[in-house]
Amino acid sequence: MRLHKLTVCAFGPFAGTETVEFDRLGDGGLFLIHGPTGAGKTSVLDAVCFALYGRVPGVREAARSPRSNHASPGAAPEVTLELTVRGRRLHFLRRPAWQRPKKRGSGTTEEKAKAVVTELDEGTWRGLTNRPDEAGQIARDVLGLSLDQFCQIALLPQGDFARFLRAKAHERQASLERIFATDVFTKVEKWLSEHARGLGHEAGRAEAAVGQTADLVAEVGRSARPEGDLEGLAPWAAELAAVAAGTADDTARAAAAALHDRDAARRRLEEARQLELRQGRRADALRRREELAGREPEREEWAAELDAAERAAGVMPLLRTEDHRRSQVEKAELAAAERLGLVRALAPGTAGGGDRSGADASGPSAAIAADSSDASDSADPAGSARREPLSAAERARRDEVAKLEHLRGDAERLRTVRSEIAAADTETAEARRRVGECRERAAELPERRTRAAAELDAARGRTGSRESAEEALELARTRQDSAQAAQRLTDELAQAEERRRSRVDAAQAARDRLQEIRRSRIEGMAAELAEGLEADRACPVCGSAEHPAPAAGAADRPSPADEEAATAAADAAAAERSTAENTVAELTAKLDAARDTAGGMEADAAAELLERRRADLERIGAAEAEAERLAAELQRIDTEVEKARTDEAELVRGIAELEKVRETKAAEADRLTRTLDDARGEDADLAARISRLADEADLLKEAVQALDDRSAAAGELRAAEREARAATAEAGFTGAHRVRAAERGDDERRRLRERIRAHDDQAAAVRAVLDDADLAAAGALPAPDVAGLSAAAESAEGAADHAVRWRDRFAERAERLTELRARLEHRLAESRPARRRHSVADGLARLAAGTSADNRESVRLSAYVLAARLEQVVAAANDRLTTMAGARYELRHTVDKSAGDRSHSGGGLGLRVLDAWTGQERDPATLSGGETFVASLALALGLGDVAAQEAGGHDMHTLFIDEGFGTLDEETLEEVLEVLDSLRDGGRAVGVVSHVADLRTRITTRLTVVKTPTGSRLQQTA
Repeated sequence: MRLHKLTVCAFGPFAGTETVEFDRLGDGGLFLIHGPTGAGKTSVLDAVCFALYGRVPGVREAARSPRSNHASPGAAPEVTLELTVRGRRLHFLRRPAWQRPKKRGSGTTEEKAKAVVTELDEGTWRGLTNRPDEAGQIARDVLGLSLDQFCQIALLPQGDFARFLRAKAHERQASLERIFATDVFTKVEKWLSEHARGLGHEAGRAEAAVGQTADLVAEVGRSARPEGDLEGLAPWAAELAAVAAGTADDTARAAAAALHDRDAARRRLEEARQLELRQGRRADALRRREELAGREPEREEWAAELDAAERAAGVMPLLRTEDHRRSQVEKAELAAAERLGLVRALAPGTAGGGDRSGADASGPSAAIAADSSDASDSADPAGSARREPLSAAERARRDEVAKLEHLRGDAERLRTVRSEIAAADTETAEARRRVGECRERAAELPERRTRAAAELDAARGRTGSRESAEEALELARTRQDSAQAAQRLTDELAQAEERRRSRVDAAQAARDRLQEIRRSRIEGMAAELAEGLEADRACPVCGSAEHPAPAAGAADRPSPADEEAATAAADAAAAERSTAENTVAELTAKLDAARDTAGGMEADAAAELLERRRADLERIGAAEAEAERLAAELQRIDTEVEKARTDEAELVRGIAELEKVRETKAAEADRLTRTLDDARGEDADLAARISRLADEADLLKEAVQALDDRSAAAGELRAAEREARAATAEAGFTGAHRVRAAERGDDERRRLRERIRAHDDQAAAVRAVLDDADLAAAGALPAPDVAGLSAAAESAEGAADHAVRWRDRFAERAERLTELRARLEHRLAESRPARRRHSVADGLARLAAGTSADNRESVRLSAYVLAARLEQVVAAANDRLTTMAGARYELRHTVDKSAGDRSHSGGGLGLRVLDAWTGQERDPATLSGGETFVASLALALGLGDVAAQEAGGHDMHTLFIDEGFGTLDEETLEEVLEVLDSLRDGGRAVGVVSHVADLRTRITTRLTVVKTPTGSRLQQTA
């Protein structure tokens, strides 16, 4: 991967647009990114990560948006990056989500995140995607790295690797898993463990099934289950089954003899009971025959009553018909008298005289009178002649109704015309009222318009520049925040100055103590050497085997351990001093920036200014709202004036049209009224006359029908009387009253038949029993001893039941044991594969988990794989550490769990440092600050090389090393820079991120981050 060009706009601390030309920076191979603390050096690296992955590393990712707080409100944050990966020239453009000011009104609206990825293809940029998620996936695919891996390989964070160097083994395991993505081996461990657990459950279920079956065998066989191996259960079950089968055979023979005795006793008892039953049936038959002979006269009475009822049943329907016809004649006479009375009530003038229909009124009345005088003579043949005048009167009225029906349309039209005239009058009155309202409204609107125009001019005079007021408010808010920050930073700076002074004093004291110990050791070096002299062995200084006068030093002289402890204390104190000085410098820069931004104002004054600016903006907003309301009111008044004038003209034209329509409708109404008055005669209206004539015609028709019904009913009655008299005589009855007395209902006749039939059936049954030869023979025999035979049968039954129960019990036990034995052998056969599978899987799982005896180092599979990677990393790191540490230190990888951590999960991931000066291995935590930086940097570079190979083997042509150089002395710094300079081999560019001043003279190609109150800027020196 080689970076070419980075452009940021409104991103992080950069308010404007800043560009980094990595091609120019990389020409020299080694370049420096420097600037004061907080200027934004790391933000350059954040921009590279954001362009590729849409995220920034570390805790800064928690920020809602990386947009610069120094940028103008409308400036959109944007990052573009052009790079080459595996021969592909790619261009990434990203914009994070941010809140921009609304184009209309106040407030903000959210702009969604945006990403565009293009590729240079034969001189033309070709689009790959415009989706943020797909852009990140493209970066991961072409680089072969996640964001965390990219930060570990391309952005070497010294602080992280110092922690990695000193970390416990399980913490180091988590970091390596994240970098090398070896979680697949952890998943393999988990899968093996879960697989073994699952097979264990399966084997356990199979063994439990075997145990359950064995428990059943023990329960049925009344024998204790043997302990030990499961395979010993099969012979035990076979022996129990054989014993049970033999016992079942013995009990079966005994039960067969008892059953034979029981069957013989049952036969004897059954024969006695049958004889007793036959004798009882014959005695019952004799008694019943005597009872039936005494009831014979009653049976004869039932038969005579039934015969008379059967003959009366044929006559009764004709008598009922005669009664029905007589009642119909009575009803017809009543109906005819009622209808004729209603017709007679019609006055002669109403019936026909006096109206313009010309009907004869005397005909219906004369007919009614004649019919009434002979109404009692239902057989009068002249009745049909009296109905003709009534029919003629009906026809006359219906003819007149038909003529009048043609005039109903004129009546309906008259009602419609009168409704239209009333509606026209209502509309005319409403229109005149609205004309008056329009004239009143038009008269008062000019005065309202003049008043609204004056108020609008006054409101516009009170408005000012909103944009200027908003800018002034934002400036006041910034000054207040800066003033408050300056007040807080002043206190923090005083505390930091006090800490710096104490740390400087402590560092100087530790340095003096170290110098004193070294001076004392040098002065007592002869005595120190003399202590190691032995007789007849050469002196390491002069080579003599004789030591006549060995030097003797002071008893309280310092030892090498004292010097090492003092060195460590001096290094620690120097690191604390450097940290305290950096803190003072950083707080000083922040305080100066806050005071510049505050414009020299104190917090109280800035707060007062902010309130004034906020009040000014509120007054402008209120005036603008009032002016907008008054302008709308003025426009509404003008619209109302125009509308009032237009409405008045329209209403006047409508009134004239309505008056013309009313005049036409009134003439038509007069014409229709005259026509309908001629037609209605003396009735209230046409509908009333039509209704009266129709009702009279219906009444006449009903009277004619009533006369016809009366004549028909009288004829039907005479026919019914003749048929009833003939049927009564034919059935043998002397009169209708005899028939009615003999009548019985269907239920009564059925009961009589059933009584006679039951008596005859009982007599026949008794005769059949007495005629039976078997019963006659049984009656001649003596009565049997049923009680004694029953007792003997019960005794034999009990003995047989007891024998059968024991036979069934032992047979069932033998059958059950045979079945359980087969089931046990089947369950054993089924459990063997499951037990074998679990044994193999459990062994593999424990081997991968490091708990098996076969795993001599007790190292987990995932830790073993990571240990191999760590071994490669250590080898690559030692190639550079030899140069940077002057061949004094060498990193050692160890599989001993006690090396750095006794955690079982971290076995195989230990790190030690071999000190060539002492020949002893040391814990990395005992290194000084500078030594830790050198070892960490070498480890980071080695890890980057190995991780790059794991990610696809392609090299990272652009690397960044972030901070940590302030802990190095001049000689070590030269050695580190020499190693970094060697990274340029093969065209690699290495960027050093640091604020150390000495690096500016050693690295001429620089990217300077300039910090200002309005945001940071970039200056490139190539």
